[in-house]
Amino acid sequence: MSKRKDKFRFIVDYFEAQQPDVQSELQYTNAYQLLVATMLAAQCTDKRVNMVTPALFEAYPTPLAMSQASVEEILSFVKSVSYPNSKAAHLSAMSKMLVAEFGGEVPATMEGLTRLPGVGRKTANVVLAFAFGQAAMPVDTHVFRVSHRLGLVKDAPTPEAVEKQLVAHFSKAFISKAHHWLLLHGRYVCTARKPHCEACPLTEICDSYVKP
Repeated sequence: MSKRKDKFRFIVDYFEAQQPDVQSELQYTNAYQLLVATMLAAQCTDKRVNMVTPALFEAYPTPLAMSQASVEEILSFVKSVSYPNSKAAHLSAMSKMLVAEFGGEVPATMEGLTRLPGVGRKTANVVLAFAFGQAAMPVDTHVFRVSHRLGLVKDAPTPEAVEKQLVAHFSKAFISKAHHWLLLHGRYVCTARKPHCEACPLTEICDSYVKP
């Protein structure tokens, strides 16, 4: 099965049957919490972020509350995540901009989100997809790796190039779900150092699979 359109159809058919209600492993209740959690999750595990955010959100339940805290105060809550100093600084600056320029509301556009300090295209796509229900495809390291190994993308050296090809080939109804499907597949099956091909249901369509 070499045609790309067949690969995409196979993935949708399989995962829609097996994981129809796939959800983010980050814990959040609104757009602000998702934005903060996703910023913290950069190069850090969702499990670790979920250990940090309950106390953080209790202390700073709104952008306004966080904007009034010092970087050092925010750091005291996030010191166990990766790159805590830069993330605390970004959260402080992000919350201040939300209050000053967006009325304390998380913007629902790529342009607005990527203006925020510490918010790149991947983080913005997460918020657009899962806080605002838009057909957005965040590309993290797992999605990037799995897309290339399976052969879902061609000549796509950057996350944005991968995003464009995936969005073009998945139907709009499945774009956001497909992000979770590919992410979780990369996190638990198609892992970076040693993929678990023996447990993979996608070997039939995988360009990288070598039959033992």
